[in-house]
Amino acid sequence: MEPDTGDWSTRHSVLTMARRAAALINVLTGDRPDPAAVADVLATYGESVQGGLTAADVTEMRAAAILLRDVFAAEHVDAAAAALNRLLREHTGPLRLTSHNAGTPWHPHLDHDDNAPWGQWLLASSCMALTVLVWDRQRPPGRICSSPSCQNVFISQGSGPERRYCSRRCATRERVAAHRRARFTGPAREEAQNHQ
Repeated sequence: MEPDTGDWSTRHSVLTMARRAAALINVLTGDRPDPAAVADVLATYGESVQGGLTAADVTEMRAAAILLRDVFAAEHVDAAAAALNRLLREHTGPLRLTSHNAGTPWHPHLDHDDNAPWGQWLLASSCMALTVLVWDRQRPPGRICSSPSCQNVFISQGSGPERRYCSRRCATRERVAAHRRARFTGPAREEAQNHQ
């Protein structure tokens, strides 16, 4: 029996896999990532976490997430490509096709085998998706949020102006802060100095 490819192909599109990488990086790079929160992100993106995640799994995934942040920190395509080439050279296996014993459609993997540890899977699958985005768009696949109070990573999309913030919330918070700074440096500042 052939596997159903409809939902599977949507869940495993390059853009979805790249967004999954960003979401996992964000949940994993705090001081103490919560295994339940990591499992929730995996489930949101259709990944099965049978038996849950161990502390060792989360530690491995956190190490992978920290390495992947270099790709998002790249300011230009050459730096993103260099970061990905380093990760591919030092941390992934050769490109191979798998169907998970006929349980899925054939698809590429860069981890060493179908039962690779979570950290290896995260690094390899994320490198695959981010590499394709660099190839397709000829620009960095994403960025780190420009808000000093955030630092989440996000995937850039579309052909419009480049995004600087991970969310509207961060963009609004920074616009409000800039507006307040501008008001304080203008007439309000002079008035405040006159009252001192």
